[in-house]
Amino acid sequence: MERIVKRFDELDNRELYEILKTRVSVFVVEQNCPYPEADGRDEEAIHVWFQDEDRILAYLRVMDRGVESEDVSIGRLLTTRRREGLGTAILKEGIRVAEECFHADRIYLEAQVYAKGLYEKQGFETISGEYLEDGIPHVKMLRIKKG
Repeated sequence: MERIVKRFDELDNRELYEILKTRVSVFVVEQNCPYPEADGRDEEAIHVWFQDEDRILAYLRVMDRGVESEDVSIGRLLTTRRREGLGTAILKEGIRVAEECFHADRIYLEAQVYAKGLYEKQGFETISGEYLEDGIPHVKMLRIKKG
């Protein structure tokens, strides 16, 4: 399994296509949730993924302050294989990238409620009530670096 970290302008066409195809496959098709996946924020993000040969196994994007929130943020976290620890591994990598590239001491994300426990295990705390986004229950979460 290979770990890849790239800013938008470092992605080649094939990589960008695979990222978008995988995100649409998971968030739009699998979750039966029609919404505009290409949201205009990818150009501001650092894209982080694990791949095996040419297939994306896990992915997320990290954005600096002011792109999605006043804090550094993590979004679009997905895995294509479940129950293998890939979600935890990619989240830890996203936190590392946020801290190293953006000197983040606070990291914001919006989590689907069913996955809240994954984020809590990495120090994220719920900062909102549940709300629906594209018909799916979400909560806003924040991780504040200790020490």
